[in-house]
Amino acid sequence: MRHHSNTRTLGRTKRGRTALLRGLAQSLVIEEGITTTLAKAKELRPYVERLVTASKANTLQSRRLVESRLGTKSPAIKKLHDTLAPRYSERAGGYTRIVKLGRVGKRVAEFARIEFVK
Repeated sequence: MRHHSNTRTLGRTKRGRTALLRGLAQSLVIEEGITTTLAKAKELRPYVERLVTASKANTLQSRRLVESRLGTKSPAIKKLHDTLAPRYSERAGGYTRIVKLGRVGKRVAEFARIEFVK
């Protein structure tokens, strides 16, 4: 039974989920909007919002935290601190939105677009 187990496994191991979320987060930060399955978008949203909130502090500690979550030498780290954090400096959360697209083609999974709020 899955009592008190709130995270979606997405059919992957812990390492696989971490790698998946890291890659999706990098793509979302760089492109500011991606299309993925609804389950992945719902799991990605709090992951990215925590990164934006941390990068708003713009300290060495926040840069290291974001670097540990996104991986070293990622261009997403610089964009988070230089572009996105100042954009949302007055906002207290809710940096992303999820737009449901329904089923795309003959696929079974529902798709969604996750993007940053302007």
